[in-house]
Amino acid sequence: MAKFVLAGKTDCPHYAKAELLADRLQQSLPNFRIHKISILPDKWKEWLEATCRRNGWKHEQSPLVWRELVARGGKGVLLGGFSEFLEHCQDYYNITSDMPTDIMLSVAAENLETEMNLIVEEQHRVSLIKPLHIWISSALSPACHFLIPNLLSTEVFPHISAISLHLLDLEGNEEGLQWLRMETEDLALRLLHQVTIHTDLEQTFQEADVIVLLDEWWSDVYCDTENENEEEKKKRKIKGISDRYREYGQLIDTKANKEVKVIVSGDSFINLRCSLLLDNARSIDSRQFVTTTTQLENEARAIIAKKLQVRTSDVRNVIVWGNISGSFYIDLQRAKVFNYGGAIKGPAFFSQPVQTILHDRKWLQQDFEDLVCSQRAAVVSKTCRAAAMSAANGILTVLKAWNGICSPDEVFSMGALCPGYYNLPEGVVLSVPVTFRDGKWSVLSDVLVGDELKERLQLSANELRQEKELASENCLIVMNKEDS
Repeated sequence: MAKFVLAGKTDCPHYAKAELLADRLQQSLPNFRIHKISILPDKWKEWLEATCRRNGWKHEQSPLVWRELVARGGKGVLLGGFSEFLEHCQDYYNITSDMPTDIMLSVAAENLETEMNLIVEEQHRVSLIKPLHIWISSALSPACHFLIPNLLSTEVFPHISAISLHLLDLEGNEEGLQWLRMETEDLALRLLHQVTIHTDLEQTFQEADVIVLLDEWWSDVYCDTENENEEEKKKRKIKGISDRYREYGQLIDTKANKEVKVIVSGDSFINLRCSLLLDNARSIDSRQFVTTTTQLENEARAIIAKKLQVRTSDVRNVIVWGNISGSFYIDLQRAKVFNYGGAIKGPAFFSQPVQTILHDRKWLQQDFEDLVCSQRAAVVSKTCRAAAMSAANGILTVLKAWNGICSPDEVFSMGALCPGYYNLPEGVVLSVPVTFRDGKWSVLSDVLVGDELKERLQLSANELRQEKELASENCLIVMNKEDS
């Protein structure tokens, strides 16, 4: 079978003549197939150069004709332009074209008008689609690769028909983003409307409905830097954070939708990063900014499950308080376990309090939190990167709950600004227990805050105040330089 591709400018008379000749051949010859590509005049030169460069051809005029040999395992073979196509048809099929010039011009004008009408129709169709705009920063991080396939689904966004995904990488790795875009499009996800890539702040967070911040680029969190003590290292990290998140906050304030959901994820200074966003996005409700504690919470559940010899999913309602990437406290007062193989057993919905079953108080007080801390460190030491899979799962868990896919009785740990609750200090983001109902979260009120927990929360608050002071110092230095 002869398969030809005919490409040309929509207003080109020779393209029109070759097109009608090809149609005639296809109607009269059962083994002749033609594929036509109409290109707008202002796009023709760029398209022709790219096509010739990709195939190693040399051609300058419209139309361009080649023969496809894909069925035989080869690439396309260049035939040439209009003259070469006409000569080929005469030699092989004994068919030619005697179309007058005035008809050629008329068909070319028709082609152009038809193409323009199709473009207008497509633009109108696209305008009717109102996609949800999701932005992901540090899109080339491993966590993003785990996140994307699961994020664009009705399990996370049950009432959304289309999603526009915007991938941001401020390191300028455009080639890497291009490959990630192609890979995302190849997933053929039903909700995916389009994928855009960005390497600068010009359009960042435009019309954003959901923002997921994965940035960790400024800090070698688990690696030592030569000739730098811990205090200098901390200042360097906080300087990078304050620079970036001051900009992020201002962009969210001016460009994102006012109902935007912002999720800050990662391992380093996660509470501080969220707090900096809040300081610079004053026009957006502070309840729209949260940090993911779910990753830390799930790691604690996994350790308890191992101790009790049950599945991780059988342990629920573990609470994490405080500074997620600093001084935190794991609270088991609401924790319960299902399917425990003890003396008392019940149906699948039967649960027992973890504190009642777990009698090893010494292990809880001395070893438990250290094991939780070392769990993630062990993953990082082996992979030399953050625990990407659990980070992605934590983000998805928060989004599902935020979108109403959870029981109103289910307890989550989440970092947020919570003034007025448990006598928490003003102006700092702390991890607290919350529940979700109708797409809104509220802080859990019926929990006991004892003296030990109060001391731990105060310690977390002091840590975060110190971090904010360092960030404020950096901000003042930057402002003074700008004034100078």
